[in-house]
Amino acid sequence: MITVRPGSHTHQLLQLLSTMGEIPTDVLPLLGNERVLAVLVHKLESVQDIRFEKNGPVYHVKLLQVSGKKGERTIRLYRKGLPVLDGLSPGLQDWYLSAFDGHKFTGDPFHIWRNHRVAETVALCMAAGVETRPYALPVLQKTAITRIIPNSPCFYIARDLKRFGHDSSNKTDFTRITGALFYPGGCFTVYNTRDAVMKWSGLGEVKTLENLLELTRMNAGLDEVSAALLLGQSMDSALKTILESDKSRRSQMRFDRIYTRIYFIPLDQNGVRLLKMLISPDWNEKLLGALFNSSQRSYDRGRMEYDAIVDGRMVLSHLDGDIARLIRFREALCDQAGPADVLCYPWQTEFLRSYLGEAVGIRELDMGTVESALEM
Repeated sequence: MITVRPGSHTHQLLQLLSTMGEIPTDVLPLLGNERVLAVLVHKLESVQDIRFEKNGPVYHVKLLQVSGKKGERTIRLYRKGLPVLDGLSPGLQDWYLSAFDGHKFTGDPFHIWRNHRVAETVALCMAAGVETRPYALPVLQKTAITRIIPNSPCFYIARDLKRFGHDSSNKTDFTRITGALFYPGGCFTVYNTRDAVMKWSGLGEVKTLENLLELTRMNAGLDEVSAALLLGQSMDSALKTILESDKSRRSQMRFDRIYTRIYFIPLDQNGVRLLKMLISPDWNEKLLGALFNSSQRSYDRGRMEYDAIVDGRMVLSHLDGDIARLIRFREALCDQAGPADVLCYPWQTEFLRSYLGEAVGIRELDMGTVESALEM
């Protein structure tokens, strides 16, 4: 007998699958212990007795099916197991069947790959405490300026964003992003590179940003969307994306010109912890205030971006993973040589050394120390 309790592994799997329809096996480490979850998935591929309450109804069903080649395997709900969704949330089975064309999925590799990219984003957000269930969020609109976005962090999937266009051409505007993450006072456009270099289409991304800004004005009362989250499986993905972007012949179309802040989030538990920081209230000022005295702070004065002067050395905090700011910092150092240090987490060090070279000092801080400073 499997009792599905809120927060349990089975509950998380059901919530993610009801939102996405299909998920990659690679997403399991974001939900908890990979080994335990792999055993659970295998167990749910055969008939089990499942209940949501001690004295509630019992579903005698096979819940999951796993298919695909090794490295590309996808997890879906088994059709005869769909009634279990109503145990998760009343009426959820009907919503699911409507959202996923009666539980029909294509075997086309590109569509599966895209679904997996979005599923990884949703799983990361779920783990960070962000509301991701479309059926639990207000429906976006474009008829009046009214705040309907919740005060707590929430994520809208790209497929729900692209429904709000004035003509058919807008249906492709959100095909590169995986969604939009709203948090108190702001919104992140979210991308997922997985393990590949993110290919940017400058004009297309500008159009995407314009349409997303319209949605945020109408639904969240925000005047700008200037930051993006760039998810990936390793810091190397971020480095390659930066180097590829540096080759752009139209500098105004470079991704770090479109978004002034681009935070790289690894698709692992470090990424979950980092995302929790980025959606916490006033996190940046709290962090800088804990790291430096007011006399050391730069407060954005000067011709280049850095956070403080300590013992005659310019210091940049990369504890937020902002690679757009890091690009500007490196470019400024090329024009204005001087002693400089970067603050980072241990898992960022190799990436930063590769990108900045040996001339820049690297100072490591434990994530737990930073979380304590933010009172998380």
